[in-house]
Amino acid sequence: MMETRMIGDVRITRIQEYSGPTHAPSFLLPDLPQKVLEASGDWMAPRHWIPHMNKLVLTVQLWVVHAGSSIIVVDTGVGNGKPREGMARMHRLNNLVLEWLEAAGAPADKVTHVALTHLHMDHVGWNTRWLDDRWTPTFPNARYYLPQDDFLFCESGRNKEEGMDVFGASFFDSVMPVVDAGLSVMMKPGIEIADCLTVEAAEGHSPGQVAFRIRSRGEEAVFCGDIFHNPIQIAQPHINSGYCIWPEQARTTRMAFLERAAEREALILPVHFGDPYAGFIRREGNGYRFEPVKW
Repeated sequence: MMETRMIGDVRITRIQEYSGPTHAPSFLLPDLPQKVLEASGDWMAPRHWIPHMNKLVLTVQLWVVHAGSSIIVVDTGVGNGKPREGMARMHRLNNLVLEWLEAAGAPADKVTHVALTHLHMDHVGWNTRWLDDRWTPTFPNARYYLPQDDFLFCESGRNKEEGMDVFGASFFDSVMPVVDAGLSVMMKPGIEIADCLTVEAAEGHSPGQVAFRIRSRGEEAVFCGDIFHNPIQIAQPHINSGYCIWPEQARTTRMAFLERAAEREALILPVHFGDPYAGFIRREGNGYRFEPVKW
C-alpha cells in the first residue's frame, strides 16, 4: 500500500508493512482503564480499536521523503525473513516492501539517507536483507542515521540489565551490519539530515528516541516515532505503552510534543496509528484531540 502527501515542496510517501487488530489494550497500553477506552469508542472504533475483539489496531509502516535530490527512508519496519521467535506477527515476514519502495520512486540503490527515530525491532528491520548468506545493508548507497544514545544503550547491554529487551536480536541482524559496513552516522538532537530533517529530542520510550521535523513553504510535519502508539494517547497523554523504558520521561516528552504540535499546526506522522495513519493535534478544553487527515 502506498499513499503520498506534499508538505510544501517535500513529497512524503507512506509504505505499509502491515496493519491490523494485534494487541489487547491491557498489553499495549497497560495504563489505560477499559472504561476510558469504551467511553472513547465513538471516535476510536473501528480504525484504532475493534470493540468486539477488544484489540487495538497497530500499523507498521515506513515513510519515504523526496526533498530535492535526497531520497530518505524514515524508520524501516520489521523487515523480511527476520527471526522473531515468540512474535508471530513479525516472524520471518515475506512481503513486498522493496517493490513498494521502488514504486514510490525509492529503489534501494537510490536511497541516499536512512533516518531512524529509535532502534526498536519494528523500526530497523529493512536496514538489512538476507543476501549472500548474510544480513547485508538494504540501501548500500545511503548513510544510516542512528540515535547515538539508543546505540550505546544496546551496545552496553543495559537493555537486558534493565529488564526490557525491546531491541532484541534486531540489534545484531539489522543494526550492527550497517555499522560494520561503515554506513552509520551516530546522531544526537540538534543536527539536520539532508538539509531538510531537523533532529529533535524525544527520549523516554527509548533512551535515544528522536523526532524528525520538516518545514517547507510554511508547512510543517513531524515524524514522531513511538511518542504515541495509538491516538487515545493524545486525549490521555499520561498513558504510556508497555514498551516505554523510561515511563516518566515518556510522559514529559509526550506532553511537550502535544503542546508544540498544536501550537505550530504540524502534521504528525507516527509509525503505528491505524487508518488514516496521520493527522493534526488540536486543543480541546484543557487537553487535546486527534484530527485525522485525508490522503
